[in-house]
Amino acid sequence: MTTSLSKADPSRPGVTGPVVISVDAMGGDRGPAAVVAGIEKSAEKNPDIRFIVHGPEDELRRMISRRKGLADRCDIRNATGVVTMDDKPAQVIRQAQDTSMWSAIESVRAGEATVAVSCGNTGALMALSTLRLRKLPGVNRPAIAVLWPSRGPQGFNVILDVGADIKADATDLLQYAMMGASYARNGLGLQRPRIGLLNVGTEDHKGRPELKEAHALIAAAADRANAEYVGFVEGGDLMSARVDVIVTDGFTGNIALKTGEGTAKLVGDFLKDAFANSIMSKFAAVLAMTSLKRLQKRIDPRRVNGGVFLGLNGTVVKSHGSADATGVSAAIKLAFKLAESGFQDRLAARVAQANEQAEVAHGVKQAGL
Repeated sequence: MTTSLSKADPSRPGVTGPVVISVDAMGGDRGPAAVVAGIEKSAEKNPDIRFIVHGPEDELRRMISRRKGLADRCDIRNATGVVTMDDKPAQVIRQAQDTSMWSAIESVRAGEATVAVSCGNTGALMALSTLRLRKLPGVNRPAIAVLWPSRGPQGFNVILDVGADIKADATDLLQYAMMGASYARNGLGLQRPRIGLLNVGTEDHKGRPELKEAHALIAAAADRANAEYVGFVEGGDLMSARVDVIVTDGFTGNIALKTGEGTAKLVGDFLKDAFANSIMSKFAAVLAMTSLKRLQKRIDPRRVNGGVFLGLNGTVVKSHGSADATGVSAAIKLAFKLAESGFQDRLAARVAQANEQAEVAHGVKQAGL
């Protein structure tokens, strides 16, 4: 296909031209229709975004052509294969060359797009992203960062890692802290993000050895990274106003994330049951409708849809597999904001700084021995 992408505009901050987003149209639970609808919503809101859309060309061309003006902003790349939610990462790596997910990542690798967005299999997407984009120098374990509703003025906290890797040593946690702070600065507009390290208590003597070591490393690196380290935090701080960035290993982070999602759904179900319990409770629900809608909007997961893969030579946004058009549009909005800010280059600089800090600390420790 198809349409050529616009020429670079050197006056744009953070990027060298129009922001180009590479979108995997396949793999989500709702199919390509929801993805194309999300692309349309994003296109209507921001004329500066252009898209490379990956999937079966004939099918995508029909869908896109039905939406006014969208075809002129989309470059369709034919990819007939689909990575399903049940596919194993090892299997995908061997057989993914003709899939829309592989093709979407390749556009970032080739420099055609700044960010890739996919609703597909998380494990497969991380495996392919790591394989094709490679890790930033010095990064041992990439991380997945998500936004979680909080009492903070920005409305959300950054939590990482939430499942890219179940392990993390002290240096990994330091890198997560620096990457998370960079994400908060560029994705949430926080000038001096506050970082907390998740632990079983806030006292300095608590926690595993790697947490105590990371505690010292992050404290030493935070000021230079224009961030504030508040120290150890507990599970109750995930949604508090005390911090902006919460750092943990992928095993703990994934359990915390799934527990929070399950609890939110349970509370929602309990509220529905309570308001449907009697005529009076239904009447109360009507009176409280405005407040309930305000609450629903604030905690609506579609508004912050998108986990960001950090630590790679390219930015990848993982949209929720069940995302509708609103959710896909939110993921694209996040991708656009990160691309426009020049996030990838700033992230690489923060990782290099973290590596330097870790090397200095290791040298001091060796000398002490």
